[in-house]
Amino acid sequence: MPELSRRNVILGAFGLAGLPAVSACGGTTSISATAGSVGKAEALRRGSGQRVVTARLNPRATTVDLGGPVVNTWAYGDSVPGPLLRARAGDLLRVRVDNQLPATTSVHWHGIALRNDMDGVPGMTQAPIGAGRSFTYEFTVPDPGTYFYHPHSGVQLDRGLHGALLVDEATDPGGYDAEWTVVLDDWVDGTGRTPESVLKALTSRADGGATGWGNGMGGMDMGGMGGMDMGGMGEGMTSPLLGGAGDIVYPHYLANGRVPAAPVTLTARPGQRARLRLINAGSDTAFRVALGGHRLTVTHSDGFPVAPVTTDSLLIGMGERYDVLVTVGDGVFPLVALAEGKEGNALALVRSAAGAPPKASARPVELAGKVILSTDLMAADAVQLKTRDVDRSYDMVLSGSMAPYRWTINGKTFHDAEPLPIEEGQRVRLRFQNRSMMFHPMHVHGHTFALVGGGARKDTVIVRPMQTVEVDFDANNPGQWATHCHNIYHAEGGMMTSLSYQS
Repeated sequence: MPELSRRNVILGAFGLAGLPAVSACGGTTSISATAGSVGKAEALRRGSGQRVVTARLNPRATTVDLGGPVVNTWAYGDSVPGPLLRARAGDLLRVRVDNQLPATTSVHWHGIALRNDMDGVPGMTQAPIGAGRSFTYEFTVPDPGTYFYHPHSGVQLDRGLHGALLVDEATDPGGYDAEWTVVLDDWVDGTGRTPESVLKALTSRADGGATGWGNGMGGMDMGGMGGMDMGGMGEGMTSPLLGGAGDIVYPHYLANGRVPAAPVTLTARPGQRARLRLINAGSDTAFRVALGGHRLTVTHSDGFPVAPVTTDSLLIGMGERYDVLVTVGDGVFPLVALAEGKEGNALALVRSAAGAPPKASARPVELAGKVILSTDLMAADAVQLKTRDVDRSYDMVLSGSMAPYRWTINGKTFHDAEPLPIEEGQRVRLRFQNRSMMFHPMHVHGHTFALVGGGARKDTVIVRPMQTVEVDFDANNPGQWATHCHNIYHAEGGMMTSLSYQS
């Protein structure tokens, strides 16, 4: 573990292992994950007669059939995604994790505004779970919505270690006849490469070399803007919507753990309304999603309701989730998740009648129609933040380079960055300013934020090249909270910081 005298919170997330330290800064003290105020905030979430939901996760090395390709990987059991976890808003979720991996691990509960010591970031909120050891996560799930869980240790997410976490409303609002959950993923593990070998190949390039990758144009990253031969990495992947669309070329894209040649089938009857929960558990890929012959009505983004918008397709970045409603037609239809700016797609089938399935390479016309991003949405009235003055604001300039593989916030990697101090009760504004030519899905732990000037309530938002996205949140959940790009290779390359509550 590196010695970093300037850090209040020593390196911890995405494999940068360490332990949290409490230090004074300008007459204030950082609130650690084990501070009494963390427990007090959790106590306020717990109601009388709180229901307890228990589950067990067993991360381990295993062999998984992806619908043809058989791969050696790490997973929560013998299937991908891992077990579906489900609770009601206000429940206490108690999950025992028995680590059967040959490495330390953790579980992060993505999108949940939970107690800080259960957030699953090694070195920041907990010690890593050692090989052969167990840890029990116990926290209240305060808000209904579509969430997911995954490790916050190295690039383990780019294996089979992820699963859906659904938190139901206390009273089901109804309005749909069928419910489907689809987890999207980009897959490399067990195909002659591992995520760790991919990261090693990326980070071993010390300079631009013959490929011309570097930190030119006044420090602007050229990620995704040209050719690069690194064994299937970074081969000119661009999107008119996102600019540089990623660093990794994947051999497979999955829907619920299946390749397009052997898709899962989602069933309903003609005329029924289906609630489709979409989760992007990918590590380096955004997906453009459309259902052939149908339009999609977006009702939720990152778990929170939005003013409904009907669209032909939607774009979902890594870590984002959408709920949509669809009135099912008569027949068999392709639900296509196109790897944005890349070659390939994930596929599921929607079936309401007999008939031949579409091809694995189906490209419904809806993919070329109206496309929605989360920045196009508006939060429902009931979940909009109350208007108030901003107490503290931070500019977060996103930049980096492919060679050396270095991604920064305000010119610093996580190794060198100071935590950003905030105080409980403040309204905090973050200005994500993308000065690179690649998109970054920025994720804030432990909170949901509102897009300034009107927009959805979110915990993960796409920031496109040369654009600024401003978000506000209320500092009502004390502790030390990671904030990072949810391209896990960018996070490992340094694009991460922390929000540090002070007392």
